[in-house]
Amino acid sequence: MSIEQERRVVQQISRPVSMVAETVVSSAPTTISPIREYLNNRGSGRRADSSFAALMLVCACSIFVIVLFIFTVLVMNSHLSLVAFGWKFFMREAWDPNAGDFGALPFIYGTLMTSFLALLIAVPLALGVAIFLTELCPRPLRAPISFLSELLAAIPSVVYGLWAVFVLVPLMRSTIGPFLLKTFGWTGLFEGPNFGVGILTAGIILSIMVLPIISSLTRDIMTAVPNSQREAVLALGATKWEMIRIGVLRNSRIGIVGAVMLGLGRALGETMAVTIVIGNHPEITKSLFAPGYTLASVIANEFSEATGDLYYSALIEIGLALFLVTIVVNAVARLMVWAVTRGAPSRTS
Repeated sequence: MSIEQERRVVQQISRPVSMVAETVVSSAPTTISPIREYLNNRGSGRRADSSFAALMLVCACSIFVIVLFIFTVLVMNSHLSLVAFGWKFFMREAWDPNAGDFGALPFIYGTLMTSFLALLIAVPLALGVAIFLTELCPRPLRAPISFLSELLAAIPSVVYGLWAVFVLVPLMRSTIGPFLLKTFGWTGLFEGPNFGVGILTAGIILSIMVLPIISSLTRDIMTAVPNSQREAVLALGATKWEMIRIGVLRNSRIGIVGAVMLGLGRALGETMAVTIVIGNHPEITKSLFAPGYTLASVIANEFSEATGDLYYSALIEIGLALFLVTIVVNAVARLMVWAVTRGAPSRTS
């Protein structure tokens, strides 16, 4: 076959293909034409992109503006207390509004004690829940248990407080308190009258409230550990527990600490549930049965009753201290969680 004949054959073959292409293009939906017309008339779009980026930058910077505004207002309104007592305000035990003598040490003690008890109870339970859901839970039970665990975080604080009044306080007065007094009374931590309300009761209700936060974050951090770590440990002949301890928990320890600190931030700032069951008495005692006070609960209880300017300023300074402590704790926790989970692939199996 000559070159001219081959050219004719190719033209005859390509002609039906071009006819089919023209048919497909002609039958395209008519809705494409308005979109094409809009894209042709809108120009390069650089102005729209710049405006959108500027708007998002304003939204992001508004967070810093709000935090700075809150801090400025707290400092300005606590000026009288800062001048009158200085930094010794946080080391004084006196709280006498009638005499104008104020100190924040009992409230700091109550806040730290209830938060410590909450973490002491919640951290082992949260780790157990996270390990079970991530490594041991059957697939059909994983979603229901995860849902119930996260549901605890959605319950309002005042509901926890009411539940504690009608359930936990009588249980503490009749069952848990006498058992602790009989078993651990020699420690001196369970002395004095047990009315059901006190530091221990507040710590227990706080532990229930921070449990879903710690368990949820711990579960996400453990899920971010690559499967190759688990497979490598199992390939060396390790048991299931050894694999979890060496391959998972060891690689997640920094993130778990961050999750615990986020739970601590929640415990430090909790107000209503603690106010209902702690007893609201500014006193430093060794017994966990004794009533106490926290930084958040004293503001909630006495702010509306503040009569003098110094009284008002002292309460604002307590709020300033709580604000700064909460910001620092949450910032450190976020950094720890980010240091573990950045760039880690998620595990869906």
